[in-house]
Amino acid sequence: MHSIWAVAINTIKQALRMKVAVVFVILLAVLLPAMGVSATGDGTLKGRLQTFVSYGLSLTSFLLCLLTIIVSIYSLTSDIKQRQIYTVITKPIRRFQLILGKLLGVVLLDIALLALFSATIYAITVYTPRFFDVPKDEITQTENEFFTARAGLTPIEVDVTKQVVDAYNKLEKSGQLDRLFRSLSREEIIARLTTRKRLENRAAAVGHELIWEFDKVEPLDPNQSLFIRFKYDVSLTPPDLQVYGKWVVGDLRQIRYGTKWETSIYDFDRKDSIGTFHEIEAPADAVAKDGYLAIGFLNIPLNNTVVIFPLEDGLEVLYKADTFTSNFIRAVLLILFRLIFLACLGILASTFLSFPVAILLCLVIFFTASFSGFVIDSFNYLSENLSALYSYTLRPVIALLPQFDKFSPTKHLLSARLLGWSLLAEAAGLMVCIKAVLLLLLALLTFSYREIAKIIV
Repeated sequence: MHSIWAVAINTIKQALRMKVAVVFVILLAVLLPAMGVSATGDGTLKGRLQTFVSYGLSLTSFLLCLLTIIVSIYSLTSDIKQRQIYTVITKPIRRFQLILGKLLGVVLLDIALLALFSATIYAITVYTPRFFDVPKDEITQTENEFFTARAGLTPIEVDVTKQVVDAYNKLEKSGQLDRLFRSLSREEIIARLTTRKRLENRAAAVGHELIWEFDKVEPLDPNQSLFIRFKYDVSLTPPDLQVYGKWVVGDLRQIRYGTKWETSIYDFDRKDSIGTFHEIEAPADAVAKDGYLAIGFLNIPLNNTVVIFPLEDGLEVLYKADTFTSNFIRAVLLILFRLIFLACLGILASTFLSFPVAILLCLVIFFTASFSGFVIDSFNYLSENLSALYSYTLRPVIALLPQFDKFSPTKHLLSARLLGWSLLAEAAGLMVCIKAVLLLLLALLTFSYREIAKIIV
């Protein structure tokens, strides 16, 4: 362990002597405070903070990723090129200790720099509201929609399989399938009928109501608020593009079964525009002690149209499940996981490639992993005509990508969504415990068989 630690310390000193490392550190030290002052967003306090956190964390992650690639590759390739490796491997240090020491040094440097600049971003974010004179409603909005970590629950979809099969058989017997669904396969027809039936369950005719029930709603503090986020679609567009609605939030079992009221039930009369998102704030004590919550919507006769809640984002219950600080720390850990992966990738590339080629390889993998969702969708589209080639050649390679965009830290912070420990564990398992460890093992194996120098007689 002493040998590994000595190599790690030497790697850190070597990295600090690199001009590119100094440039990156200075850039972050200058740009982060400047962005904190200049970021405006949509003009609101919430928009200003969202813009700063988005650009600040993205810039920090990008520059540290590049620095990790450069340092991890240069650390070993420079020793080999300058023949300093001869004096190292002739000492009582084994090759695997050298590789582990290099990796440890890069990771420790990443942890130190990431902790420094993420703390800078956090401090600027937390103290920014104190330097701007903003209305009280903006401060409240920022507290509820940014400085928090909200969990989201969507309604459980009702199983409409039997209804869809009955509808398909009825159309088939009446001979209307060809007229209504020309040139579509049975699977495509079933899919369309399923979507239609699911929408029917989320549509309220004039004078009718919809009720959604949720279990396991666990607000962090019952004295705070929960939010019902919704969006309207309509069958007939109103002249003023507005929809009237009566909402009820609480434990509706008390009304349904006539039980003793233990929690409050809240009514809201609303008028909201169609096609845009809105939020209703309700006290969190509307949730029953067993975590049950019901939400009711009545389409009042003033509308004269059917009101529809879209399938994907029509309705969602949001409640505070954790603090902004905890969410921010978990987001920073996501960045650390990708840095560890890139450090292992750089170490592997440096064991058998020259510095320029290794840099090129790592940059290609890095940028591909940053847009892995787009890459996978593109290959899935191409696989319709090249299914065999894709399945046996490209698919295994794509599966090795770390998928950085899937585990985006800013996606959760900007929308104030809870970045749960389960997602963090999944990212750690995939990027670090499986893929990074696999790269490290390959690096150890490759370097153990590499010929450092030839004996010439």
